[in-house]
Amino acid sequence: MRLIFLGPPGAGKGTQARILERRFGARQISTGDILRENRARGTALGKEAEGYMKRGELVPDALIIAMIERELDSSRDGFIMDGFPRTVAQAEAFDALLARKQWPLDAVVLFDADRKTLVDRLSSRWTNPRNGRTYNTFSNPPRVAGVDDDDGGALVQREDDKPETVSKRLDVYDEQTKPLVAYYRTTGKLAEIDALQSVDDVAHQLAHAIGLEHAH
Repeated sequence: MRLIFLGPPGAGKGTQARILERRFGARQISTGDILRENRARGTALGKEAEGYMKRGELVPDALIIAMIERELDSSRDGFIMDGFPRTVAQAEAFDALLARKQWPLDAVVLFDADRKTLVDRLSSRWTNPRNGRTYNTFSNPPRVAGVDDDDGGALVQREDDKPETVSKRLDVYDEQTKPLVAYYRTTGKLAEIDALQSVDDVAHQLAHAIGLEHAH
């Protein structure tokens, strides 16, 4: 199983990747996690990446690809790229890496969701800063608005979850990542699913889209 998950923040890519990881052993690979891990372990690649990040610069594609290549070497049961590639240039570099390994992609799954719902979904998250527990105004509200059910303390909204920040994150996605949809559509590998259904319904659609409906 070799998959790429595309879609805006809040579309549920990570949730579905973890479900497939549990069922089939394919590793969820997120570039954010890889960067954090390499920096924490102090690897040569991690130190190089840290230099760019400290200067407020983007980590170059070549460095990200080198980190991903090392991850793929320990992903013999397949992989699910979550949040990578972000640009057409990264997609071309990743294609070249997979071609060298002779590992064809099975599918590129686009998690489709309309902007208004995503803004509502992402900006309705509230967090208990004392233990990290999260609530959602729509799907999992606290018993009393703004107050944690257990410790009675105040809930806060993270910077990342404020409506204006959510809008900016979606703008970046539209600008950078939407061209990828056209890129992968030409390969015939693109499968589109409606990401706004329940987790179970999305999982069912996903299994159908990548030919797993009969797999157990």
